[in-house]
Amino acid sequence: MTSTPKFPDFKPLALEDRQRVHDLLWHYQPDTSELTFTNLFIWRDHYRVQWSLYKDWLLFLCGDDAGEAYALPPVGPASRLEVTRLLLQWIREAKGVAMPRIERADTRLIAEIAETPEFSVEMTRDHFDYVYEREALATLAGRKYSAKRNHINNFMRTYGDYTYETLTAETASECLDVAHTWCMKRRCEDDLDLLEERDAVFDALQNFVALEVEGGLIRLDGHVQAFTLGELLNDATLVVHIEKADPDIQGLYPLINQQFIQHYSQEVQAVNREQDLGEPGLRRAKESYYPHHLVEKARIRLY
Repeated sequence: MTSTPKFPDFKPLALEDRQRVHDLLWHYQPDTSELTFTNLFIWRDHYRVQWSLYKDWLLFLCGDDAGEAYALPPVGPASRLEVTRLLLQWIREAKGVAMPRIERADTRLIAEIAETPEFSVEMTRDHFDYVYEREALATLAGRKYSAKRNHINNFMRTYGDYTYETLTAETASECLDVAHTWCMKRRCEDDLDLLEERDAVFDALQNFVALEVEGGLIRLDGHVQAFTLGELLNDATLVVHIEKADPDIQGLYPLINQQFIQHYSQEVQAVNREQDLGEPGLRRAKESYYPHHLVEKARIRLY
């Protein structure tokens, strides 16, 4: 059984922490894609994720590429004004950060600290999540989705039949080959960010059962060529964590996107497909699916 760290002690996030952390996150019913155990776990090395409890709040401590500590928003009941102040003051004093900050703060926390002059709030567009209507992604109906339908139709004319399968523990290992292919064709060895993304994908696949996520895959001629993973973010929203396909097979990405939404086992109204991190190509791709809305996030600093 996992030990529970108490603030100011923090514990590196580990698989054994899943149930405790997941339960606290689920009770909060987040809108931001960061706040699932899966997301935090598969990116734990990249962001140096640690966690702790303070009274009724779940705290996350992270580190940036320069080694400077920062926090994610405290998770728990309102008002979080005092715990936010406490956490940022501790980062200043214990970690030596002159302008301590919280990243990926949602609008709920922003409202709770509003009108407090010791905090500054800066909206961070590169971290905004893209949220789509479930029905729109499942059907791709209407004129605005004609290009997506054309991609899928061209795929069908070129490759003929395919099979869609629900991802299982056994087929998760086959998906590793797709991830290897994707990484090789994207030249991951030349890009540290892509190497870290590869590691996150491998972590998700290798811990598929323990993370309790759902997924789907596409087979062509018996071989897995695309896969995706996601889970419930809140009662009404599916969050898609990972989507990978052989980049040389045109139409695979829109196909796996659509098929996963069509076959997903839970009733949801919306699909959160996470942020674009300011990458122009990724932004164009996400905008091409016509999001219903963006989930705004901010950087909060303590003066």
